[in-house]
Amino acid sequence: MAKTAKSQDAAPEASQDLPETYEAALAELEQLVGRMEGGELGLEESLGAYRRGAVLVKYCQGLLEKVEQQVKVLEGETLKPLEASSRDEF
Repeated sequence: MAKTAKSQDAAPEASQDLPETYEAALAELEQLVGRMEGGELGLEESLGAYRRGAVLVKYCQGLLEKVEQQVKVLEGETLKPLEASSRDEF
């Protein structure tokens, strides 16, 4: 019976259908935040939007961590900051 109660508490729409890209996830997250801040959603919709947003944030953080690891490998485990002189040349 606990299994049934747990499945009712979970919001399947919140974790299904993750976007294919970081940019798509970020765009969806920004849209959710805008709707929540704009007062367009009722209480239940706000809760669902919050849950979906939490899933999207976790997804984006995971993607960023993977990219950071790839950059560390490419840079020999040391992230190098962009030099100020090369930024100012543009």
